[in-house]
Amino acid sequence: MTIRVAVMASGRGSNFEALINAHAAGELPGAELTLLIVNQREAGAVAHAEVASIPWIYVDHRNRSRESFDREVRGLLRRRDIDLVVLAGFMRLLSAEFIAEWHNRIINIHPALLPSFPGTYGPRDALAYGVKVSGCTVHFVDEGEDTGPIILQRTVEVRDDDTEKMLAARILEHEHRALPEAVRLFTAGRLKVEGRKVKVRSS
Repeated sequence: MTIRVAVMASGRGSNFEALINAHAAGELPGAELTLLIVNQREAGAVAHAEVASIPWIYVDHRNRSRESFDREVRGLLRRRDIDLVVLAGFMRLLSAEFIAEWHNRIINIHPALLPSFPGTYGPRDALAYGVKVSGCTVHFVDEGEDTGPIILQRTVEVRDDDTEKMLAARILEHEHRALPEAVRLFTAGRLKVEGRKVKVRSS
């Protein structure tokens, strides 16, 4: 069965590009990258979509409620029979109605080891706290901010001379591998959510 995947992004789209590359390499069997939705007209993700011939749509979020924005996006996803929504640098919280409709079918990538350092500034907050290890987390989305069940995590050593930019760059390298891996596990039917735990089936 083909799993139709929509990606939502706000920025440069490097994680979206990682998904495209993984798909082109045959690493996402059963997945179809069906649609990109951006809420910033100049988002770099658009260029990656055009190179890969993936349809994209700009949905303006300005001067409207979150619910109004989400209703429009939900309509776009329904019309394309989307099975999985991947947030790849999408910088907006989704409404409860949106999350309920795609319950345990929305995946997000975050540049910190959740539950530590949720929100916009994961690497900065990790450095400020003085942790020795950071990394990235792929998780299902729930109604909280970066609080959903964790699918997988990858760790990165924090160096004494790290700046926010240096740490974020090393974490991003792991994000580019972790997000496609989580999508692969989902499309293979290998993820089972039990409460807060996500169990990975062997096959």
